[in-house]
Amino acid sequence: MIDRTYSDEITAEQDGETVSIAGHVHEIRDLGGLTFVIVRDREGQTQVVFKEENDEDLFEAVQDLHKEDVVQISGRVKASDQAPGGVELAPTRLEVISESDTPLPMEVAKDVEADLSTRLDNRAIDLRKPENYAIFSLRSKLMSAMEEWFDDEGYVDVDTPLISQEGAEGGAELFPVVYYGDEVFLSQSPQLYKQMLMAAGFDKIYETGTAFRAEAFATSRHVSEIAMFDVELAYIEDHHDVMDVQEESLRYALEQVAENAQDELDVLDVDLDVPTEDFPRITFEEARDILATEFDHVPDDSDDLDTKGEKLLGEYFEEQGHPAFFVVGYPNEKFYYRQDVSGDDIASRKFDLIYKGQELSSGGQREHDIETMEQLMDEQGADPENFKFYLEAFRFGIPPHGGYGLGIDRLVQKVADLENIKEAILFPRDPDRVTP
Repeated sequence: MIDRTYSDEITAEQDGETVSIAGHVHEIRDLGGLTFVIVRDREGQTQVVFKEENDEDLFEAVQDLHKEDVVQISGRVKASDQAPGGVELAPTRLEVISESDTPLPMEVAKDVEADLSTRLDNRAIDLRKPENYAIFSLRSKLMSAMEEWFDDEGYVDVDTPLISQEGAEGGAELFPVVYYGDEVFLSQSPQLYKQMLMAAGFDKIYETGTAFRAEAFATSRHVSEIAMFDVELAYIEDHHDVMDVQEESLRYALEQVAENAQDELDVLDVDLDVPTEDFPRITFEEARDILATEFDHVPDDSDDLDTKGEKLLGEYFEEQGHPAFFVVGYPNEKFYYRQDVSGDDIASRKFDLIYKGQELSSGGQREHDIETMEQLMDEQGADPENFKFYLEAFRFGIPPHGGYGLGIDRLVQKVADLENIKEAILFPRDPDRVTP
């Protein structure tokens, strides 16, 4: 490994010591006989001061540097209130590891706006911006905290197939692929496999994985390749047990980010609002009543809440101090949800979690009675033959169970306060983009 010290590891207490740093040249300021070079690594920036009077050869060498060259510099630490991090280096050695072409396709050091398409076309350069690195450092800490909660609660981390014979939600949103000469599909969701694992006795599982949706969209909240955090648990009383798990795990993850990712939040200028009170739980009908009475808005689809409706409901509950809330009881749901249960005052035991005005997850209690499920399949036009592998798991005993799938990209978008979900994904895929 190259001998190097990260920028955040250099302190004023090391004054007079010699260290070696490595990274990209972020900025160069030439003041005649004095040249300031800012070197950027993933943890921050270090100022290096080249003085002609101290070392003419080094000073001459630095004149050939360009922005985004990769360098290794050794030097003595000097405490300085004017320098980034309160320290700077007096260089004793400079090595150019890799030269950068000029001009750059886009600016890294300066706050020069570029449209999202240009940024994504030059993603390797775009991701060098400190605020963009902060997004993915925050994302890493967020998901590590989420997984930590489930590990501590005894959940098993699983991996389910990304290639399936049939989708969990519908053919119109499926990507067909050729599999040894046959047509199969990229996974929309691990839903069916999660339920099979409940039949297998795994009881509590989670999966951090990928799903694919072949929707023709042009919005700031959709992509074609989706990062998902899926959960399933057995021996539940009803859908409230599932909502309890989602609420507790999300609150814990947000608390950990607020505690351990403050540097990233500062770079992104985000004041994270961690919910401290219980998430409100309202019925689907109550949600539509609020939209109608408070905002004079009635979604076109009587079985759903539209994007505008979710945003308005988000504003309504945020004014009451609730950035997150559940909507429960969507009508006419998929065959794997429990619905029209005698004694229920809701159409189904399916819920959505809405956070900061955007749906983050869908989940609920599943249907575990095979006869009821087969009847729902027939009513919805789903061919049981295509789900034979799934239905077989129900014929030999399965406990009451439920779960949800949370969109990781959407969660990061909201936590980092990003305008477009693509900013929360390293290399996003949409109907018009499969590169880089």
